[in-house]
Amino acid sequence: MTDLTATDVEALFTRSTGAYLFARWGRPIVPIVFGTDDATLSTVKGAVEALAALTGHQMAETDAELGVNLMVFFFREWEELLAVPDLDRMVDGLPGTVARLKAANANQYRAFRFDADGAIKAAFVFVRMDDAMSALPAADIALMQAVQVMVLWSDTAFADRSPLARAGDVAVLHPDIAALLAACYDRVLPVVAHDPSHALRVAARLT
Repeated sequence: MTDLTATDVEALFTRSTGAYLFARWGRPIVPIVFGTDDATLSTVKGAVEALAALTGHQMAETDAELGVNLMVFFFREWEELLAVPDLDRMVDGLPGTVARLKAANANQYRAFRFDADGAIKAAFVFVRMDDAMSALPAADIALMQAVQVMVLWSDTAFADRSPLARAGDVAVLHPDIAALLAACYDRVLPVVAHDPSHALRVAARLT
């Protein structure tokens, strides 16, 4: 069971502008990881695979349109992104975003692209390995980033709570968030929603 109410669900998908916006992946996920070793690459892919299994969503070896559609970058300084070939074509306003993130001393950022219906068709995950990130186990970082790209959360969704919990020394997905993700991928529910009544339908499926 979960303690989340319909009001809680609505808050997780209501943006700071007051607009309700939900979207999930509309195609199989094809991840690729840059800037790390093979062990971390396997850890990141394993986290995505675990959430795909939880939600019943598919993964694939290639995306017919994009080749890969979930790109995860690990790096030391934000300026490194400006040297990645063609990344500015995939992420709108990249130079301005890099400048803003550097000024804010941010250590992570996620950008999404959507298909014509509004479903997620690509996601870009940027993780700057500052001291705080470097102190975390790779498995914690991988799971944290994976859960935040499975659906389009509100920009304030995890401002005062983490989607992860601890099981001894191991980070696991919080049971509330696990149940919520599984409900969000119910095939009866829409892939995209702009009306808060969507939260009521999700909450009804939380078990």
